[in-house]
Amino acid sequence: MNLEYKEHLPQEFSPQSRIWIYQASRMFTITEAFELEDLLKEFIQNWKSHGDDVTGYANLFFGRFIIIIADESQTGVGGCSTDSSVRFVKSIEQKFNTEMFNRQLLAFIVKDKIELIPLSQLEYAFAKGFINENTLYFNNTVLTLEALNSQWIVPVKESWLATKLPANSH
Repeated sequence: MNLEYKEHLPQEFSPQSRIWIYQASRMFTITEAFELEDLLKEFIQNWKSHGDDVTGYANLFFGRFIIIIADESQTGVGGCSTDSSVRFVKSIEQKFNTEMFNRQLLAFIVKDKIELIPLSQLEYAFAKGFINENTLYFNNTVLTLEALNSQWIVPVKESWLATKLPANSH
């Protein structure tokens, strides 16, 4: 699986740009992805904060993750503009019949595919060897473009999940 994504991120944005990662509960189909691309483009073109255009970026990564970025070195993003992005993602949820806000589903790369494991099944997945400390994990808790570049796809042992590892694995 090709995990190169950084070249698709806006290089001209401040490293401190705010990001939001929304993970779909299923892969988008190719047709949906093309439709989604247009919707994301339209949202960014119309995204405002207190009447000013937000310098933003949005894209679908790996057919499953919508990443929205706001370069606040240009225009600060207030509560209303954040709310509008949440409303936008909720509309995607409804339109494509997928969950985008389920933080209990964790994404890992297993056998060269993205697999979702419910947080409640994490212990079982470790115990059965489905995942381990070196399994790549999508750390959707990153908050800045800089962190997205360096800490989004990391081994479990380098993420907040390290505390969930079985005692004998590290």
